[in-house]
Amino acid sequence: MKVYPFFKRVLDLLIAVMALIILLPVFVPVIFILAFSGEREIFYFQERIGFRNKPFNIYKFATMVKDSPNIGTGIITLRNDPRVTPVGRILRLTKINELPQIFNVLFGDMSIVGPRPLMRKSFEIYAPEVQQTIYSVLPGITGIGSLIFRDEENMVSSSPDPQHVYQEVIYPYKGQLEMWYQQHASLWVDIKIIFLTAWSILFPKNNLAHQWFKNLPKRSF
Repeated sequence: MKVYPFFKRVLDLLIAVMALIILLPVFVPVIFILAFSGEREIFYFQERIGFRNKPFNIYKFATMVKDSPNIGTGIITLRNDPRVTPVGRILRLTKINELPQIFNVLFGDMSIVGPRPLMRKSFEIYAPEVQQTIYSVLPGITGIGSLIFRDEENMVSSSPDPQHVYQEVIYPYKGQLEMWYQQHASLWVDIKIIFLTAWSILFPKNNLAHQWFKNLPKRSF
């Protein structure tokens, strides 16, 4: 197990550097468009809970109006959320808004694969045993929880009570998934999650995660 973190970090750096080089033609026009549209904000820095429950700032392209966590549904983002700017809607739909997190990987705040780093309000929804364990590894850009709940916004948006869905449905199961990752983390599991993430962008309706990881916690919904 001591060798795994070293190779995981090497894989993170290799992927992050290659991604920056490949995605430079995407970064430049997005930065230009954001600088001259909407809120005229390019990057959005938000405090999240990270490794060993220490806070850090996550990097994203700005997609929402300023002070959005204190407006409307707060930390919950709905499909067609009015707080999302027109350009931001496209960035969120294509997941381009997540790309600056590559810098978090380079700086060592995040890994490519791991539990998603949450805002403190969301983190505190988890059961105490999950809070104590979930960030014993670096948080990730993608992970098993992100794969299974890639349609999270749709689930929340279709419910008359989004808060209930988050607290009573999504987070209990997401916590089980992240605890599963803690028990099964390996370089091979990470590689499969990276592939499944790319596959899900092209084919969002696929169910490969449950086929490849047959011992995932059972869903009750």
